[in-house]
Amino acid sequence: MDMVCEKCKDSGHDFSRDPIRSICDGDWMQGDGTSIGADDGIALALALVLAEAGKNGEIGHPQLELLFTVDEETGLTGARGLETGFFEGKRLLNLDSEDEGVFVIGCAGGQNSLITLPVEWEKPDFKRENLFKFFRLSVEGLEGGHSGVEINKQRANGIQLLFLALAKLREKLGAENVRLVLLNGGSVHNAIPSTAEAFIVLHREKLEKADETISDLRHAFKAEYAKTDPGLILNLEEISREIIFEVADDKVPRGEVSHVWVFSPETEDKLIKMILGLPHGVYRMSDVIQGLVETSNNLATVRTAGNKVMIVSSQRSSNNPRLAEISGKVEAVAKLAGAWVEHEPGYPAWEPDLKSELLLKCKQVYTETFGKEPEIEVIHAGLECGIIGSAYEGMEMISFGPTIKDAHSPSERIFIPSIEKVWIFLENLFKTYC
Repeated sequence: MDMVCEKCKDSGHDFSRDPIRSICDGDWMQGDGTSIGADDGIALALALVLAEAGKNGEIGHPQLELLFTVDEETGLTGARGLETGFFEGKRLLNLDSEDEGVFVIGCAGGQNSLITLPVEWEKPDFKRENLFKFFRLSVEGLEGGHSGVEINKQRANGIQLLFLALAKLREKLGAENVRLVLLNGGSVHNAIPSTAEAFIVLHREKLEKADETISDLRHAFKAEYAKTDPGLILNLEEISREIIFEVADDKVPRGEVSHVWVFSPETEDKLIKMILGLPHGVYRMSDVIQGLVETSNNLATVRTAGNKVMIVSSQRSSNNPRLAEISGKVEAVAKLAGAWVEHEPGYPAWEPDLKSELLLKCKQVYTETFGKEPEIEVIHAGLECGIIGSAYEGMEMISFGPTIKDAHSPSERIFIPSIEKVWIFLENLFKTYC
């Protein structure tokens, strides 16, 4: 099963081999500088314990089918691969929600847009090499978070801030004195970018102006995002040419071993204007459900890869025409810069059914168990229910789970008492079907 692997910049954790280290802080469990995988490892744990408890006769339940899918975070390929008739049940309890006491009965659909900008490289005049120095420009310490559930929190986007800084450096120092070598930002399509970096070349005589420009921007950014991203860091640090070679590896052309190539001025100009022109954040709020984001776009990742820059932009909407509209805007901006765009296959929205028998029964059991009614929500995030519902017509579905905060970020944590409440609810719900 997959998880979104996010870590703090100073973490030495290797997700490919290191086990996740958990820390309990009061009633909360979190990772040690990493995401913990509660989204959605807790659902697997609940389902497996449920099966074991039923087998041992510890709890009663109706006939169950447990469905585990792969790649929920990276393309929904597991759910997409389900064939009609694979299982027999007509009611689906989806344990992939993150607020205990909230029943989700609908979600947004979405798709990813893959943008590719060809790069024209230029070998600088290294007869004047002593006039230039190498630097790493970075944005770090942002909150990031889930690009659906938390897109309305107005958090900073690391890629946007990085390119605002690049644009301001070119404006203040002159474009010919700021040359771009390599850039990276964001991690996955469904997380708001919390970090981004660019390796650049600056004219020696402009270094004081560069420091002044970054200092001014740092103060401006920190003031603007004081509440949403208090840990924001904007940094410009000098590095050696050897570090450039080490980081670049096969991502950029080398030419002679001693030379570093840079983006042509035309490529730099197109790239910066495109990034700053691409939409990010809430595009439209719902006209039907108060407070619900209807349509959004997440400027998710940017990478230098050989002779191209690759960008991933992720769109979500509960309105299919609006999804096409925001995707069209992304494509239009990209094509103005000379990039080409590929829209990956999307996933459908899950339309809410307020009269569902399953929903009414879940509401009744929850209210009788805890003495209060659950909240009913439609969310601006993608759930597999949309795909499953389209393959199994008439399937009654509801999504719920323990309380998880800041999923898809190093701050991810789960509220331990909420796990017990979900378990008690499941026990009591199953009794009504026995």
